[in-house]
Amino acid sequence: MRRYLGRFAPSKFPYRKLLLALAIGFIGGCIFFYFHLPLPWMLGSLVACLVASLFNMPVAVPGIVRPPMLMLVGVVLGSGFTPAMAGSMIDWLPGLGILMVFVVLTAGCSYVYFRRVGGFDHWTAFFSGMPGGLVEMTALGDAYGANTRAIALVHSSRIMLVVLTLPFVLTVVGGQTLAGISRSGASVLEAPISAELWLFGTGLCGAVLGRLLSMPSPFLMGPMLASAAVHLTGLSAFHAPWEIIAFAQLVLGSALGCSFAGVKKSSILHILRLSVGSTAFLVAASTSCALLVSHLTGSPILSLLLAYSPGGLTETSLMALSLHVDVAFVATHHVLRVFFVAVSATFLARLLRRGRLANKDG
Repeated sequence: MRRYLGRFAPSKFPYRKLLLALAIGFIGGCIFFYFHLPLPWMLGSLVACLVASLFNMPVAVPGIVRPPMLMLVGVVLGSGFTPAMAGSMIDWLPGLGILMVFVVLTAGCSYVYFRRVGGFDHWTAFFSGMPGGLVEMTALGDAYGANTRAIALVHSSRIMLVVLTLPFVLTVVGGQTLAGISRSGASVLEAPISAELWLFGTGLCGAVLGRLLSMPSPFLMGPMLASAAVHLTGLSAFHAPWEIIAFAQLVLGSALGCSFAGVKKSSILHILRLSVGSTAFLVAASTSCALLVSHLTGSPILSLLLAYSPGGLTETSLMALSLHVDVAFVATHHVLRVFFVAVSATFLARLLRRGRLANKDG
């Protein structure tokens, strides 16, 4: 605990860079809110901090700030699981099965794209093309000697581009008007104190559980599962105040925009050019797949567009929350995608390495 708190010492923690990033992110959010643009606190802060990063402004959102925000988001996402919906989860199985096939096919196509078009080496292309979590894919890539900076930039770019383009896809394909609906839940002044106690208590317990079980994104998935258990069993029906949700969106959007800080502009533009091509393919493929599954199963197209989107679990689920879409449905699909990719990428990478070593020995 002392070591953790020591990381916040003024000599080690970039308070000025963080405050500047949040201030710029807040201004971006206000601009998006004023012009009734979609998801203002997440997209506005993302765009504003991205511009600041490109102009080499001293902005940063240290990684240590993300876990508390992810913990809050996880609890909020878990609150979307209610006793009334428990029986309908069996109806999700066909769509989940198709999602796994979709992930395999798009991962293969993305690998070929980064290998042939991007000129990446084998392992860098392999982990860049996997539609998994940024942290997990970067860590696996490091273990196999891949270019981790390229992998991190590719996944950050993918998530950023999906977050920026998906709202407009939802408008065109899903017929959803996105402006002005980011506020949900009671105000912090109206919510009972018990809601805050449940929120932080469930979040802390879930975070500990996530670390103990070595879950992918433990600070997000652990609290989400803990909150889902509380809501599914009927122990509580608490909901987070909308200000907390907006603040989490502001911090996470700013963090995503600042993820390019300190990187050469030429490197950013090169990765962005590659990511535009790969993301356009992924968005088109996921939209087509969502339309097909909606036709086959009758599931709402808006929920499927979010569930099949190639964005991050956190960002896409926050979109679902802001749009009042079935958060549990969307989050479940993304959680299983992250688990499936993490496990299958690890297994497949081991097989490929053995095969490559065997070919060298032969």
